[in-house]
Amino acid sequence: MSTEPHTLVLHHYPMSPFAEKIRAVLGYKQLAWKSVTVPAVAPKPDVVALTGGYRKTPFLQIGRDVYCDTALICDVLEHLQPEPRLYPERDRGLARVLAQWADTTLFWAAMAYNFQPQGAAALFSTAPPGFAQAFGADRSAMRGGAARMAPADAAAAYKSYLRRLSDMLDGQTYLLSNTPCVADFAAYHPLWFTRTQVPGLAGILEATPAVLHWMDRMAKLGHGQRQELGSTEAIALCAEANDGFPLHDSAFQDEHGIALGSQVTVAAESFGTEATAGELLGASRTRYTIRRQDPRAGTVLVHFPRIGYVLKRAETR
Repeated sequence: MSTEPHTLVLHHYPMSPFAEKIRAVLGYKQLAWKSVTVPAVAPKPDVVALTGGYRKTPFLQIGRDVYCDTALICDVLEHLQPEPRLYPERDRGLARVLAQWADTTLFWAAMAYNFQPQGAAALFSTAPPGFAQAFGADRSAMRGGAARMAPADAAAAYKSYLRRLSDMLDGQTYLLSNTPCVADFAAYHPLWFTRTQVPGLAGILEATPAVLHWMDRMAKLGHGQRQELGSTEAIALCAEANDGFPLHDSAFQDEHGIALGSQVTVAAESFGTEATAGELLGASRTRYTIRRQDPRAGTVLVHFPRIGYVLKRAETR
C-alpha cells in the first residue's frame, strides 16, 4: 500500500470526548485525514501493535510515527499546518495553561457528572449485552484505583466551571479572543459529550446560554475531510514507511541521566498507565520518542509529551 506524504491517520471511536477534540481541530484546520475506528475497551491488539502498550484514545499516526496524547497531537497538527493558529501569538502560554486545566480538572468533573447512573443508563441503552459492565471494568482498571468524584460534587463543580467559561465569553466569541485557540478545543470536548452523548443530562448547560452559543460555533467548524481506513491497513502503512515525520524542537534535554539509545519505558502519570517500552530515540524539551519493533508494524516511533508522562530506565533481568 502506498500513501501520499504526511497522511494523517486518527485512531479513535465515535463517543470518545478526547477524539472529538482532535476531530474538531482537524475541522478547524480543514485537514484531510484517515479514520481508524478502535475498540472502546481492551483488548486492543491492533492498537498495541502501534503504541506498544498505550491504549488511550485517540492517537495520531503519520507513517511509522505514532503520537500519543491530544496535547502532543495538537502540536503536531500546528507544525504540519500553522494556519489557522491553535496557539495565539500573544497568549500562547495562557492558551496552553487553560487547555491543560480543561483537559484535566474540567474534564474529570464533567465526566463524573456524565457517568452518574442516569447518564450511564442512557449511554449504554443500545449497547450489546455486557458492554456496560466491560466498559466500567475497563475504565476502573485504567484509573488504577483512583477515586472518582461523587455525582453531586461533580455537578456542583461542573456548574461553577460552566459559569467561568461563560464569563470568559463575555464580549468575545471564543475563550481568549474572537478566534478559536487550543483552549477552546480542550474545553469543548467534555461539554460536547454532555450535550450529544447523554442529552438527558444536558440541562446543566442551559444556565449558561453563552456557552451553548459558543458550542454551536465550535460544532460548525466540522471535522475536516474524513476517509475510512481499516486497522490492518494502518499497520501496513507503518510497516512500509521509511523516514520519520520531522518535527521541530528535537535537541536532547536530559533530566533523568538516561542516555539516548537506552532501553526505557514511558507511561502516563495517572489514568491509563500501561507502559510503552523501547529504545530512547529522543528527549526534547517537550516530548519523548521511543523506537520499538513490532512483528506486524515493523519499526515504530512512539511519541509522548513530557508533561503528564513518566520516563524510566527499563528494568533488566
